[in-house]
Amino acid sequence: MKELSRCFRDPIPEIYEASEYLALALKYHLEGDLKKAEELIKKADFSVIREWTESIWGAKSPYIHLKEISNPLPRLKKHERVETRMPDTKLKAEIMERDGHSCVFCGIPLIRAEVRKEFNKLYPTALEWGRRNIEQHSAFQAMWLQYDHLIPHSRGGNNNLDNLVITCAPCNFGRMEYTIEEVGIIDPMSRERIKRNWSGLEEILI
Repeated sequence: MKELSRCFRDPIPEIYEASEYLALALKYHLEGDLKKAEELIKKADFSVIREWTESIWGAKSPYIHLKEISNPLPRLKKHERVETRMPDTKLKAEIMERDGHSCVFCGIPLIRAEVRKEFNKLYPTALEWGRRNIEQHSAFQAMWLQYDHLIPHSRGGNNNLDNLVITCAPCNFGRMEYTIEEVGIIDPMSRERIKRNWSGLEEILI
């Protein structure tokens, strides 16, 4: 039997390099050097990061291997699911306190959508965010913080703290509506979190 994995695909070094550029961009922004900040945001947009992301969340990803399990959870009709899908502000804060700004699966540093929107408003040329994936800044796309249900919402998952974790967009969308057992991923609740010295660039909102 194949061993369980921590994540679908190990992160590539360019993701961490991009996070360093973005942290430095924030530093220059706070110091008032907007030109340097813009240059660094652009520099963080690596094409290989987009390739990494799309290799995981693509419809035919070579990294998603489904397993047959006994008594799989049924897919519920919409009227059978819990009423509220996303956590409220208080619960989000509790999840953030527990998991930090890192994906509980692959461990990459993450950035909340609210932070990305602020960067996009301030630096719309450097941080593109269009409707199509190809029109979105690769680092902000890969590092997009998600509130993910361990037991998927469509499979009966609730919105309680013990069923919600923080993940990156590729790990979240790559898993789709499958349980962690069905994709052969280790339950992150059974091991320690990877916590980094990374604030998620939250200082941009202060």
